[in-house]
Amino acid sequence: MPNSLEDFDLDSFCKHSEYSDESYVGRLLTDEMVQECEQATGYKLPDSFIELLKNQNGGIPRNTNYLASESTSWAEDHIAITGIFGCDSTKTYSLCGDLGGEFMKDEWEYPDIGLYICDCPSAGHGMVALDYRKSGKQGEPSVVHVDQEDDYRITHLADDFETFIRGLVHDDVFDTSEEDLKLDLEKIEKGIFSSTLSELIAK
Repeated sequence: MPNSLEDFDLDSFCKHSEYSDESYVGRLLTDEMVQECEQATGYKLPDSFIELLKNQNGGIPRNTNYLASESTSWAEDHIAITGIFGCDSTKTYSLCGDLGGEFMKDEWEYPDIGLYICDCPSAGHGMVALDYRKSGKQGEPSVVHVDQEDDYRITHLADDFETFIRGLVHDDVFDTSEEDLKLDLEKIEKGIFSSTLSELIAK
């Protein structure tokens, strides 16, 4: 298997916490576990995904946001993930875990387009998946966001998993609170209010 993430800092990719260790992080990934997971799901895992999981088998990344070309129920310009599922079915959030990817298809009726690999902060109302519709179950899948809040609308994110992982950025990139505050202060200073609000302020 080619080392496609050889220049990527895998060791600092995930943040560590008791919750992450308990719910996401599985046992050290072996080739046998990969084969079991692929047999159980029917899909070949991308090499870059396996490489990531061999460093740590699931977890919560430090960078959890990805730029999206379309708006979703989460945001106008990006999506966010909570964690990445590993290949240890004893973990709640894993590909075959109690609340993992297969569960989301079986119980939440997410479309059967491939493997659901990331949950989102929307508490089940959005997921990130490896989409095998074009590649076939043994091919290289693209990465998509599936929006349960919008009738399971599918938004393309990346052509492959490696691109997706490398493109994750920190919350700060999309934090507009400082800009919003500046705009609000400008409105107060310039008196840009609705007629109704202006009358109330005048009184």
